[in-house]
Amino acid sequence: MTPGLDRYFGLAGRTVLLTGATRGIGLAMTEAFVDAGARLVIASNEAPECLKLGEELRARGVEALAVPTDVRSAEELRRLADAAVQRFGAIDVLVCNAGVSGPVGPMAEVDDAAYAQTFDVNLRHAFILCGHVAPLMAQRGAGSIIVTSSIAGLRGNARIGLYALTKAALAQLARNLAVEYGPRGVRANAIAPGLIRTSWASAVLSNPQASAARLGQTPLRRIGEPWEVAAAALFLAGPGSGFVTGQTLVVDGGTVISDGN
Repeated sequence: MTPGLDRYFGLAGRTVLLTGATRGIGLAMTEAFVDAGARLVIASNEAPECLKLGEELRARGVEALAVPTDVRSAEELRRLADAAVQRFGAIDVLVCNAGVSGPVGPMAEVDDAAYAQTFDVNLRHAFILCGHVAPLMAQRGAGSIIVTSSIAGLRGNARIGLYALTKAALAQLARNLAVEYGPRGVRANAIAPGLIRTSWASAVLSNPQASAARLGQTPLRRIGEPWEVAAAALFLAGPGSGFVTGQTLVVDGGTVISDGN
């Protein structure tokens, strides 16, 4: 990265803790933070993939720590935060990206197990991890927190309503953190992706009619790529967004502002 760009996006010497780091948007974020020179603490519930990615990053000369983590467990989240601080001394950027799509169908038909799973992974893990990390950032007078929300949390949804509830709550979590910790130098923001080319989008992309309908509602008439969401995370993590906090950055090709024409 050139010195000029480093002023805006450089993360050299800074530590990023990222959950859901091994696939899709999370993997793209991992690569973006590596390109910006960050040290990485990557977490995933998929232990073999997490450890393998850590080995690959270190083989490339990246300072990286892989910590397989079940984000449903408050104890494992505490250990994750502790491991990051023990290894690198501090956490400069926290990205809560781990998530599940949850059940499809009417919310009234959601059972207790599906409710708990969706809220624990999508919302509770971010709530708990931020509770560990934000005070540490505040003690140092600086830090950036990013949570992965969704455009599902910005409008009504008849098919994945429970998922949408958690994603709306994540955006509010970012706003609350921004107000609570802003006076001590900590920023918090959310990213709300639209339809992105990941395994989660396979159901839409594999159905020509569903894909055409969705793209017809998107002004750019295409789906997004994981690296485009990662670029938004890189912006929010870096010095160039130093005066941005409490916001939800929408990365959706214009879907939520379109009237469908």
